[in-house]
Amino acid sequence: MEKTWSIMDLKEYFKRIGFTGLYDKADLPTLCTIHKLHVMTVPFENLSIHCGERITMDLKVIYKKIVLDHRGGWCCENNLLFSWVLREMGYKFTTLGARVFNTLKNDFNPMDSHLINLIEIDGKPYIADVSFGVSCQIWQPLEMIAGKDQPQPPGVFRLLNDGDRWTLEKTGRKPLIQNEAFATCSLIDKRLKKTIYSFLLTPRGADHFLNTIEYLQTSCESLFTQKSICSLQTSTGFRALIGWTYSEVTFNPQEDTDIMDLRDIPDSEIETVLKERFKVTLHKKLTPINNKAGYKI
Repeated sequence: MEKTWSIMDLKEYFKRIGFTGLYDKADLPTLCTIHKLHVMTVPFENLSIHCGERITMDLKVIYKKIVLDHRGGWCCENNLLFSWVLREMGYKFTTLGARVFNTLKNDFNPMDSHLINLIEIDGKPYIADVSFGVSCQIWQPLEMIAGKDQPQPPGVFRLLNDGDRWTLEKTGRKPLIQNEAFATCSLIDKRLKKTIYSFLLTPRGADHFLNTIEYLQTSCESLFTQKSICSLQTSTGFRALIGWTYSEVTFNPQEDTDIMDLRDIPDSEIETVLKERFKVTLHKKLTPINNKAGYKI
């Protein structure tokens, strides 16, 4: 391993997300700040799959990719890195596995394909998740209080509890499509209430996800092999590039709408869009893909 990145440095991570505050206390305000900065600066993306790279659970490889190479990653990369940040900052946390809700099957996927972190501060538990992407991305940690409405800019999030299992859902707003050509686009989710994922409070190590990430990046039945995805939260909403379809979404809670501006990008402009809109530069050629799969923005 190269000497330039063999040592993981918390200050380099802070530099990557633009955090300049004090971090002498593992408190809630600091956690909320770094959580929001992460989702605003580090994209949720699976582009490695579509440019000939392997996705790994090796924390040092993930650190180099996200912190030093200024890439993004999917949940197992971003949230595993975030768990390292939590540990370095002195937070008490537990890594959990979640089952994502499949809109095509109208049921939860059978495997823990999503990694999240449970954090305890002053005896109160919170869920941190810096890598779900698009309209269901939480900007700040959620209190683990069953049934409580927790408004954030993307919508109203809610954790439900049924015995040992917790479920995250969100009530959103009506999509307002700016380009009529995309009025029936399969990427647009017109449901106001969305079930996102469910989880148990069973602690999970990185090894728990190894078989899952192998399946997700190789199987033709995996959403992630069928769509190239890059999304990033912005101060007013989020932007996403799914295959060749680029979207700028502006949250408009005053009128209970999300203003959605979608357009298709030619191959010749994909690299520029990634660099200018997501600050992502790939070292290998990307092959965009947008096959049918149960994925909505």
